[in-house]
Amino acid sequence: RHIEFQILADHHGNVVHLGERECSIQRRHQKLIEESPSPQITPALRAEVGRLAVQAAYTVNYANAGTMEFVFDDKGNYYFIEMNTRIQVEHPVTEMVTGLDLVKEQIRIACRESLGYGQQDVVFKGHAIECRINAESSDTFFPSPGTLKTFHPPFGIGVRVDTAAYNECVITPHYDSLIAKVV
Repeated sequence: RHIEFQILADHHGNVVHLGERECSIQRRHQKLIEESPSPQITPALRAEVGRLAVQAAYTVNYANAGTMEFVFDDKGNYYFIEMNTRIQVEHPVTEMVTGLDLVKEQIRIACRESLGYGQQDVVFKGHAIECRINAESSDTFFPSPGTLKTFHPPFGIGVRVDTAAYNECVITPHYDSLIAKVV
């Protein structure tokens, strides 16, 4: 399983983790579905790996939003893959379960503001799943540029759609095929 832990670290030595995102459903190393919390992570394991992610960021004096990525095997062992030192596409999943605006927090950190809260203040509520909507051929899964004739995004309580798409917009071949994230 591919599971990542979101962290925030400021310039004053404050570091917190914001739980994990399960990112195991992928195609050609591209994440398609992200979920938090992971159905495979126990509260004890979340606390353990979260502590390690916080400790790693603290040890290198890291300051920013970041994501520590791990592979978990079926025996409960986990292995560090990499750290992404930026906001990731799947950050809305974490925002939904923590109530924190990660882009706002990243800007505050860049302005050298203190986080203003500690790990004990981070509260996880509910469950969130993000699905990436891509402009791709249903036969080949290759990017499929063209005009988006009709676009009706879902809406309602607890539904978030991050997109710039609209009816009759042109999907060009010059960018990633991602056109919307439904959370």
